[in-house]
Amino acid sequence: MNKERSIDLNCDLGEAATPEQLDVEARIMPYVTSVNIACGVHAGDAALMRSTVQLARQHDLAIGAHPGLPDRDSGGRREQPLSRSLVQDLILSQVGELMAISQAEGLRLSHVKPHGALYNMSARDPALADAIAEAVAHIDPRLILVGLAGSELLVAGKARGLPVAAEGFADRAYQADGRLVPRGQEGALIHDESTVVSRTHSLIHDDTIAAIDGSSLHLHIDTLCVHADTPGAVRLAHALRTMFDDGGISAVRIDHAS
Repeated sequence: MNKERSIDLNCDLGEAATPEQLDVEARIMPYVTSVNIACGVHAGDAALMRSTVQLARQHDLAIGAHPGLPDRDSGGRREQPLSRSLVQDLILSQVGELMAISQAEGLRLSHVKPHGALYNMSARDPALADAIAEAVAHIDPRLILVGLAGSELLVAGKARGLPVAAEGFADRAYQADGRLVPRGQEGALIHDESTVVSRTHSLIHDDTIAAIDGSSLHLHIDTLCVHADTPGAVRLAHALRTMFDDGGISAVRIDHAS
């Protein structure tokens, strides 16, 4: 018998203002329960942040900040040397801006999920992870810190007294050590619907997922990400929600998940 699970389904949004991408983001919202909104540094701007918050409100989604590195050429996905003070300034300014926009719209920010290189670096670097966690705790200790399952970011968040959520990925491949396969590597992005669904079913029900080398990883997750810029993202999100319903999995907002 399948174990009963409650899982948040999240999506990274607000990173492109093209009509095509805006249409994808609008169509994916009915299937997700939480959104992570780019905060104007690696992508997006205040106007796009506000419109994304407004659309998320229509769907009663949990709203999170998705702060990244100041590198629009790579979309915040290129690693770079970072000082503790720079990291904290980036978190404080970006989360603070989205928080102000959300409050103006009558909503409370629920979580923070670093983006791209900042996310991946903090997964393995305890000092960087602590700098992020300290900044988030300074803003609001009620904010949920989202990090890769098994990562240093979750350890740092717990140490700073923050609620944390372990994240898994429906459309990304894993390395044998539990880190994500770099986007530039062949096989890093998964968009075959049956593969995405079967991998996610195993991850949620059995806490296991296959790494790119064929080995098996043991990961317990609280939230699952599907990227809006993955080919066929809306179709994948719909398939995942169907799998949730058929498999007795409750899709719940990240701030309601247990």
